[in-house]
Amino acid sequence: MIKWFAAMLGYFLFRFPGAVVGFLIGSFIDNASGGNKARTVFSDMRRQTVSPADFELHLLSLCSLVIKADGQISQKELDYVRQYFLSTYGKDKANAIFRTFNEVIKKREISAQRICTFLNQRTRYEVRLQLLHFLFGIAQADGIVSKAEIDKIREIAGYLRVGPNDFESIMAMFVKSVDNSYKILEIEKTATDNEVKKAYRTMAKKYHPDRVITENEAIKKGAEEKFKQVQKAYEQIQAERGL
Repeated sequence: MIKWFAAMLGYFLFRFPGAVVGFLIGSFIDNASGGNKARTVFSDMRRQTVSPADFELHLLSLCSLVIKADGQISQKELDYVRQYFLSTYGKDKANAIFRTFNEVIKKREISAQRICTFLNQRTRYEVRLQLLHFLFGIAQADGIVSKAEIDKIREIAGYLRVGPNDFESIMAMFVKSVDNSYKILEIEKTATDNEVKKAYRTMAKKYHPDRVITENEAIKKGAEEKFKQVQKAYEQIQAERGL
């Protein structure tokens, strides 16, 4: 586009020779702009990826923060994480991940903000939602999700740029209350039947496992579980209302 404008301007000032020069200069500018644009698109694509090894180590780091949140190291929570990694990756790979993690934490302090900043640049929003689902699963492993654990996961959610409605929806799957089903669908109990149906369609689309693009099997399993919870919440509301 710039090349034609430059050509017309060159013709107006210097006639035909000016048009030629203007066209050449404009072409150079167009190509330069295109090159920058291509690099930007490529960079954006790279920011949506993270190697499995990096993801696993960062996931374990966040797990450790939740486990230590209430000042007590629960064996059941540790077993939950270990079993999850064993069932997902197999014994040899899981043990290798744990060994690497132990070496890493000896060398530096775990920073939730730094880890989340890294993940924000390299993962989709849907993956980060499933991350929170996994962290709540850890907190619930010993039978109760403490306030300290909720506060820690809420802090992590903030660093992951997860919206408050999404956070409350995920928490409602683990911290029971009277209107849990409505919280999961992110609506009020006073919502109309049409609003309930619309909310279900929106949530089913948002949390469908196909939207969670990741090589990490643990997060994929979490997506499937959350999708089932959304369906269960909708079915419960349907039963209550006779829909």
